[in-house]
Formats: sequence, C-alpha cells, structure tokens
Amino acid sequence: MKKYQVLGLMSGTSLDGLDLAFCHLWEGAKGWEFSLENTKDVSYGPQLRDQLKDAIHLSEQDHEQLHKDYGVWLGEQALKFITEKNLNVDFIASHGHTSHHRPDEGYTFQLGDGQLLANNSKKKVICDFRTKDVSLGGQGAPLVPIGDRLLFHEYDFCLNLGGISNMSFEKDGQRIAYDIGLANMPLNFITAKLEMAYDEDGRLARSGHLDNQLLEQLNALSYYQLPYPKSTGYEWFTEEIVPLIESSKASQADLLHTFIHHNCEQIALEAQKHASGPTQKMLVTGGGALNGFFKETLQVKLGPTIEVSAPSATLIAYKEALVFALMSVLKEQGKTNVLSSVTGAKIDSCSGEIFYPQA
Repeated sequence: MKKYQVLGLMSGTSLDGLDLAFCHLWEGAKGWEFSLENTKDVSYGPQLRDQLKDAIHLSEQDHEQLHKDYGVWLGEQALKFITEKNLNVDFIASHGHTSHHRPDEGYTFQLGDGQLLANNSKKKVICDFRTKDVSLGGQGAPLVPIGDRLLFHEYDFCLNLGGISNMSFEKDGQRIAYDIGLANMPLNFITAKLEMAYDEDGRLARSGHLDNQLLEQLNALSYYQLPYPKSTGYEWFTEEIVPLIESSKASQADLLHTFIHHNCEQIALEAQKHASGPTQKMLVTGGGALNGFFKETLQVKLGPTIEVSAPSATLIAYKEALVFALMSVLKEQGKTNVLSSVTGAKIDSCSGEIFYPQA
C-alpha cells in the first residue's frame, strides 16, 4: 500500500485566498482514504486580489504576464509552507485560479504557470486539470465529484458552497454533478461595499428582510433552466447578477438576506429533483458551510427528508485542495480523474499536465 504525500493548492472564485493542504492519500481495503496533515490559508493582498479579479479584462500580453507572476507566487508560497512545516512532499497539485471559463467556445484558462511553480517550489507539479476535458467537448467542470465518489461515498449529495454552488450525486450508476448557480460570490460582492471581508456567520444577512422583487428576478435567470451538464463562473456573475445588485434599492442586509434565500431555493429544487429515498444525507463544504444563516436556511428549504451535514471546519475549508491532491495521484497512476458523466465530455479522461523543477 503506497501512501502519497501531496500538497494541494486551490484558489476559488470567491477570491478569499490560496488554500494549501498537505494530504496523505492511500488506497485501503475499502477504497481511497485520506488524512489532512497540515493546512494553511494565505490571504490575497489587495493588489493581487484585484489583478486576479480583473484578469478576464486583461490584454493577452498582460494576462500572460499575470500567469507567470502568479505561478512564481504560488511556488514561493508552497516552498514557504513546506519549509515552515518541514514537509516531505512527493508532488504538488495545483488548481490555479480560473480567469476565463468558456467551455461552449472550447476555452478555459487557469492562471499559475506550472513550470514556474515547479521551479520556485523545487517540487514536481501536476496542474491544468480542466483543459483536456474541454478539448473533449466537456465543460471542464465541476471536477470535485471524482473526490466525492472516491472519498465521501457515504453521502447521498455532496454540495460545495464556494463562490458558486455545485452538487454531485450518484444516479443510475453514474456520478452526476453540475454548477447549480450562486453561493458566496454575490455575498462577498455586497460585503466588499461595506469594507467587510465577509458576513461572519451570516449575521448581517440574518438581520435583513426578503426583497421579493429581487428574488423573482434571480429565480427567473435563464441559467437555471439549462439542462445539466452545465457550469458557470465569474462571467455570468458580472454580466447577469451584478446589474441586478447595482440597480436594487434594497439595503445591504436585505440584499444578503435575499441572496441566501435565493441560493437555498435553487439548491433545494435541484436536490429534491434527484432525491431517491425517504431520508438522505447532504455533505456541505466550502465557505458557505461556515455561514450559520446559510446552513439554517438551506435546511428549512430542503425540508425534513434531506439532512444537512457539515464536517470539521478544516475539511470544510480544504476539501477542494484535498480533491485536487487526489486528482494528481490518479494522474500519476494513469487512472481516470475527470468523469464524462459530470462534464459532458465524449469520454472519461486522465487529466493534468506534469512539470519538473528546472534550475
């Protein structure tokens, strides 16, 4: 039994920082197992956050420069973490930071140059997990469901509440997953106007009231009518959601309150569609799982037949970094790590690019 020691790096659409998770992964008698040995979150400074947020608008030359600069920065952060904790790392798995995601046009891009990451961390790097699937006609997202299937199979639904919400589940022997829609992206956008990093435990949202007009506008968005497989990202948010926020006369508290209700209604609709038994368990991770008002509202919308279950705060925060670590191990073994049943690609694939440090 080989135990892999992998450092997973994850940066999500919520732009709250870089997640580093040092994981042990091994295949036991009952399937894949893991332990989270060490974790760290590195917040983005204002300049880097703004660069990543606005990367979609950069010229090709400036975008390429950011790709390189961010790769160097990732490598420096990884080396610092490895050195601080005296870690023995087999390789690094890096998701990068998504700047463009247009799978319908055959294009997705994750910032963070793999070669420069390897050079600056002095470790082998496996990264770029989305491009191959998109080239095979897939959405390139969501990718986490392979981890849901292999690491969290005791749950009927695995819901991630990051910048956007996505969910995975088994149906007719296949893993199905797709982006439901919004989660923390609009919440963080609203709190940023108040110079708050986030709404701790959903306290401000809890104090607000429902804006029914805004709720109707949100629920009527055409994305929700699309069949799966489907995925979305920052483009959708800026084009369709931001104008609704900017034109609303509601208070910030009422906006937060309404968005949480909207998010939970859409999640509940999708989960109830696919519920297959009298009682089901839903694993909830991502930043939204730390928001008490979000979780309570979700449980109310789901009703008594689907139980919301949140794991430890560490696993909530670092699950995606863990899953990309698993994906890198599967790449190393030459096994499937992206499921076509999830992405809509022609075939399953063993995705990722490998880089070795160069002097």
